[in-house]
Amino acid sequence: MPRSAPAPASAGRKQPLFNGYRPYPGCYDEFFLPEGQRRPAVTGVVRRLNELGREEFRMRQHLADAMFLQSGVTFSVYSDQQGGERIFPFDTIPRVLAADEWAVLDKGLKQRVATLNAFLNDVYGEQRILKDKIVPRALVEGSPAFLPSLRGIRPPGGVYVHIAGIDLVRGADGQFVVLEDNARVPSGVSYVLENRMVMKKVYPRVFGRSHVAQVEDYPLRLRRALASVAPRSGRRAHVVVLTPGRYNSAYFEHSFLARRMGCELVEGQDLFVDDDKVFARTTRGPAPVDVIYRRIDDTFLDPEVFNKDSLLGVPGLVRAYAKGNVALANALGNGVVDDKAIYPYVPEMTRFYLSEEPIIGQVPTYICERKDDLSYVLDNVPKLVIKAVNEAGGYGMLVGPRASRGECSEFRDRVRSKPRNYIAQPLVELSTCPTWTRGGVEPRRVDLRPYVVTGTQSWVLPGGLTRVALRRGSYVVNSSQGGGSKDTWVLEDAR
Repeated sequence: MPRSAPAPASAGRKQPLFNGYRPYPGCYDEFFLPEGQRRPAVTGVVRRLNELGREEFRMRQHLADAMFLQSGVTFSVYSDQQGGERIFPFDTIPRVLAADEWAVLDKGLKQRVATLNAFLNDVYGEQRILKDKIVPRALVEGSPAFLPSLRGIRPPGGVYVHIAGIDLVRGADGQFVVLEDNARVPSGVSYVLENRMVMKKVYPRVFGRSHVAQVEDYPLRLRRALASVAPRSGRRAHVVVLTPGRYNSAYFEHSFLARRMGCELVEGQDLFVDDDKVFARTTRGPAPVDVIYRRIDDTFLDPEVFNKDSLLGVPGLVRAYAKGNVALANALGNGVVDDKAIYPYVPEMTRFYLSEEPIIGQVPTYICERKDDLSYVLDNVPKLVIKAVNEAGGYGMLVGPRASRGECSEFRDRVRSKPRNYIAQPLVELSTCPTWTRGGVEPRRVDLRPYVVTGTQSWVLPGGLTRVALRRGSYVVNSSQGGGSKDTWVLEDAR
């Protein structure tokens, strides 16, 4: 039991891992009830990790760290004055989800992605939802991520969101809700696959006896989904991964996925457009390209249309896309659904397009563009989480209950001067998960980013990326803000 007294040092290797563990008061802990009992889904996992003992666990955590270092699993933080790449922090106590709980999330995530795809098809087409005033026209057209020049251009297969990263959090009531959508260039799935590989090597018996759903077929599933929306050409679809280059913060992931998918990793200079078709330069001459899994933002993708100074993209790419000669994953213009001021309307979108009630809820949100919402936010800054609508990675955000008076005053001025740029939400008391620290096993807050792959149909990677706030008391899980990750185990059998 987590509240039992720690075993004496002489217990050595067999000192149970979770002895003395105490969840944060008022938080939903993923492993233990407030009274200290194990949650049913994790009983077997807790027992097996306890059998290892703390010293054995410590040694295996060091082994996992060494494996990440050797594999070069890194990311970059552009704002870091020290520069360079960092090893992605990894905690080897897994996050565990029961099969029945995951089944609900799986269904709800597919519903959410279907909603987002329907909305994007509509706002770049007939705009029925705007005409019916379900979503305010000014809010959509005022989004910097909305690209009105793309109206009337339908992507191959009608799929906009081929890869979605939907961020979920579990509140104090134990219910998962959607925190935000990532439909442009969601990252992080390579860490899911690397985390799993390391866990299977470091804890082979614990993993093998826990009946965990596999994640290793993600690259194959992704390639098949992308090939399924390729323009009809009468040949095997030629899929490439387009990267901005090795200095990008997610370059490890770009090269990792290209290798696992069996696709070429290309930069903008490796592609060219001729007769509104895309070709790759190869040693055997030009090769037609059908699908581009692009890891470059819209702004830099085609200097003929967007940033004319960009050297990262491909001149003429939008012309080829508009003619239906190449599929882009994800599609251009998706950023409008990542706009946090659009997020509050997703439940209404689900009802409008699918005639269904949302399966997964979301966080109540104040849109500062609205006069009444703005007034409430300005009066309650210290009680709220305020977010810039087009920022990510934990930037442009104020956690009011943990901010200083000066920080609250500064953000109040920001919101007052540009209300459209901000939304606000009550602070969600994120769930916690036991995490290995220098002081032993302690609770740390976590979120979850499942990945949904869509071609002719949608598939959800079992589990996804659990991000963990490694700093005691922190709510910010982003790697750029000091967070790490855990392997997420969806149990096919709860024994």
